[in-house]
Amino acid sequence: MTADLRSDTVTKPTAAMLDAMMTAGVGDDVYGEDPTVIALEERTANLFGKEAALFCPSGTMTNQIAIKCHTQPGDELIAESNSHIYHYEGGGIAFNSSVQARLVEGDRGRLGASQIEACVNASYDWLARTSLVSLENTVNKAGGSYYSLAAMKQIRELCEAKQLPLHLDGARIFNAMAEAGYGASEVGRQFDSISVCFSKGLGAPVGSILLGTQAFVKKARRVRKVMGGGMRQAGFLAAAALYALDHHVERLKEDHERARQMGAALAAMPYVKEVLPVDTNIVIFHLENMTAAEFEERLKPYNIKVSAFGKHTVRLVTHLDFSDEMLDHTIDVFRHKI
Repeated sequence: MTADLRSDTVTKPTAAMLDAMMTAGVGDDVYGEDPTVIALEERTANLFGKEAALFCPSGTMTNQIAIKCHTQPGDELIAESNSHIYHYEGGGIAFNSSVQARLVEGDRGRLGASQIEACVNASYDWLARTSLVSLENTVNKAGGSYYSLAAMKQIRELCEAKQLPLHLDGARIFNAMAEAGYGASEVGRQFDSISVCFSKGLGAPVGSILLGTQAFVKKARRVRKVMGGGMRQAGFLAAAALYALDHHVERLKEDHERARQMGAALAAMPYVKEVLPVDTNIVIFHLENMTAAEFEERLKPYNIKVSAFGKHTVRLVTHLDFSDEMLDHTIDVFRHKI
């Protein structure tokens, strides 16, 4: 038994998901002829109250396409300092769009409307044009924190007043919805574009989707092709995402409860300096008198895998393939073997 807590991307398709994939109807999606991709795009767009959607290989691609579609070279986007689009997408903001990022330190990864307003540049020739605001929900690097609906509405109102498009990196938006209690359509009303990942908490092997207006998605489809994201018989992958929407959303709270139990256990350990609040399925903690690399090494004999998230910082992520048995084993190791 291996307890792999490095990420919720490590999940493998269940037997039922594999069956759905192998029996999917397919066609050439570049020609717009894959019926299962079309079904996924229509279903997700309807779920979030958007006009259209575009299925892509990854969340990095959906985010980067959105930035490209919303901006022009030399523009500036506003994002929180922990943002995935800045830290973990290979410098794509600059590489793909020739845009610079104005990073703002928020509350555990979450920006407030007043913070954003203070960063919108005046229309002087010598200042970069502010052209996009991007939020992340949940916030990976901040330990799975999530926005309240009220906070998102305030930011939406500001962006409308400033005529700024608002993008959501919603890689784990279903985790946020499971805890916050708001629905997909409520989220959809706040944003001009939304990226949703199926290969994290929902347990599909590949794929993310980008949501927006018909005109936006038409533009995004061309950018996807330029980025090499045009897939052919992608219905096999879309079928996994459809299955995940049907069967893996309601169970997300199980992942959150297991994460909270691990967080509580770690908080009592003498080698742990601090555990960040555990809101969803991510546990981030800082070690005392031990490096993250040393901590990883001590776990190897017990078949537990974690992610070093800094010199003294570790991240754990619960998911579909992390069971109660693995939870008990992991907590026992934390308490008695480190």
